[in-house]
Amino acid sequence: MSRWLRWAAKGTIALLLFGIVVYAGVRPALRWYFPFEYRQAAERYAQAHRIDPLLIVAVMRIESAFDPAAVSPKGARGLMQVMPETALWAAEQMGLKDFHPDQLFDPEVNIAIGSWYLATLHRQFGGDTVLALAAYNGGRGNVMRWLNEESWSGELATIDDIPFPETRGYVRKVMETYAWYRLLYAEDHPLAIFSSAW
Repeated sequence: MSRWLRWAAKGTIALLLFGIVVYAGVRPALRWYFPFEYRQAAERYAQAHRIDPLLIVAVMRIESAFDPAAVSPKGARGLMQVMPETALWAAEQMGLKDFHPDQLFDPEVNIAIGSWYLATLHRQFGGDTVLALAAYNGGRGNVMRWLNEESWSGELATIDDIPFPETRGYVRKVMETYAWYRLLYAEDHPLAIFSSAW
């Protein structure tokens, strides 16, 4: 090996080690900024519905900033901001007895229903996370119409073509947050294998 190649190899190794040290130093601060709130419930229902718990926590962060009492101007409730009508339908499909929409303020119930609904959309759209998130925010019927009319390709690269500005911003924010959670938690999280196409 020539002197130049040895020098380049040593430089590359040194740079890699420096990067690892820097990442190890800032990682705790990043985990503080991106906390894995409601982790036990997210992991439990992620496993039950075969969806990445890191996607669930990313949705919760963007939807409600982890506030179980959050209510949107349109009436969506709780951590995952589930609409009462959607929750009633989901509860029936899930076999939940005596469900009332006020239970959406209970974190356990909200995550159970929200993750089930997100997983249902995920499967409907062939495991595509971008399409599932667009449907979660903008409605599955609208997403199917956009795809059929070719007004949006359904790809993350063409997110600016989503007709609803709110859905456009929502998908972008959740995907960015999801990327951070995957970076910070995926290596100690075996359920991340349920993550799908970007």
